[in-house]
Amino acid sequence: MKKALWVALVVWLVPALLGQAAPPDAMATANLTGQLLVAAPGIGDPRFDGAVIYLIHHDKNGAFGVAINRPVGKHKLSELLDALGQPSKGVNGEVRIFAGGPVQPEIGIVLHTTDYHSDRTVAVDTRFAITSDSQILRAIASGKGPKKSLIAFGYAGWGPGQLEDEISHNDWYVAPADATLLFDDDRDTVWQEAYDRRTMRL
Repeated sequence: MKKALWVALVVWLVPALLGQAAPPDAMATANLTGQLLVAAPGIGDPRFDGAVIYLIHHDKNGAFGVAINRPVGKHKLSELLDALGQPSKGVNGEVRIFAGGPVQPEIGIVLHTTDYHSDRTVAVDTRFAITSDSQILRAIASGKGPKKSLIAFGYAGWGPGQLEDEISHNDWYVAPADATLLFDDDRDTVWQEAYDRRTMRL
């Protein structure tokens, strides 16, 4: 990522991005929250060619998630904290940064295992959560953060009915998510592994 973009990274995902909780009937109908979207071969949209997206939220009002197989490089945690206007003295270590999607690339999202929780953490399901507070970076640096995490900037979003329409046109497969696919170091094989696990279309 260019340095100018790091300077602009002052906005982190807020819980409001999740919107209001959907009513039970909407949540019970083809809800794909916590699943993986696997781009079909020949999807026809270069922004999502070969993409695997973890769906953070899905209901009748739309969906959003982050790509988990688009690493853009490693950066020092101290640099991230500096860019966010946070003290960075004594912070060591580096993390890999991912391009989470084409929408609002200035927004940072930390997807992680649920062994870490703060008052800015929102659970996706019983296994994975997102945190919107930059203090999670300090926790990661000190060894007090989540066991597994992925830091992405930007996300993919769909309006009401849009994702369902794309799935019906065979643009996406659905596959179960697990920690190995979300967080393991080898990102080059994620699409193939997720594709091999595909279970359904909506």
